Amino acid sequence: MSDFLLRERDGAVLTVTMNRPEQRNALSDPEQIGAFEDLRRDVEADPTIRAIVLTGAGSAFCAGGNVKDMRDRKGMFEGSPYRLRNRYREGIQRIPVALYELEIPVVAAINGPAIGAGLDLANMCDVRIAADTATFAESFVKLGIIPGDGGAWFLPRVVGMPRATLMALTGEMIDAATALAWGLVTEVRPREELLRHAQDIAHKIAANPVHALRLTKRLLREGQNMNLGSLLEMSAAYQALAHFTADHEEAIAAFMEKRMADFDGQ
Repeated sequence: MSDFLLRERDGAVLTVTMNRPEQRNALSDPEQIGAFEDLRRDVEADPTIRAIVLTGAGSAFCAGGNVKDMRDRKGMFEGSPYRLRNRYREGIQRIPVALYELEIPVVAAINGPAIGAGLDLANMCDVRIAADTATFAESFVKLGIIPGDGGAWFLPRVVGMPRATLMALTGEMIDAATALAWGLVTEVRPREELLRHAQDIAHKIAANPVHALRLTKRLLREGQNMNLGSLLEMSAAYQALAHFTADHEEAIAAFMEKRMADFDGQ
């Protein structure tokens, strides 16, 4: 297991912490990218995990790409344009694929700056809450580059095209209050309360049957790219599966008997 993504389990909730505080959790190394793929594989294989909290160690959530490596043209930024193109495709672009395909809901606890690829990483999560000290920027243009990790797909779906366009073309920073007003995050909390509150949200999610959670998240994801008729067909198929789970039967019984449900993931 990678030491970049620290994992801490509390019941059905897994808290994952990016652990490169001295680099402000910047993303560049193949090991970091592989850690997200390992996370997806391990979580998908464990039906007892029902929600994830993703946060950063130290003062930043994630400062994006490693600018020193960009300057020195080393690591993922080394080589010809053709090699660099493949380094993106075979490197950092594996993170949005891993998180997009992950069926377990992810709550981002944005504890500090989420810049460039760090902002895009937050937008790959399902729920975002921020510390009152957090800042946000789609800052690629400031460095003379473009969102190479899928940000041009994720950001408009979170804040809408007009605000995404403004953020991407100016590269300017916004504060937590603006992020809340724009719908980039759903809540802003004092930094010292952030992680616990994110974990509370994750536990509320995890209190529900895991199959229903996974299928619902998949419908929300696929619905962004489907017409209504196709989504309704997919919904009917998923609903048929859900009706035949033991957790559905337990949920109905608990509702009728006015008691707490006891789900076992079956």
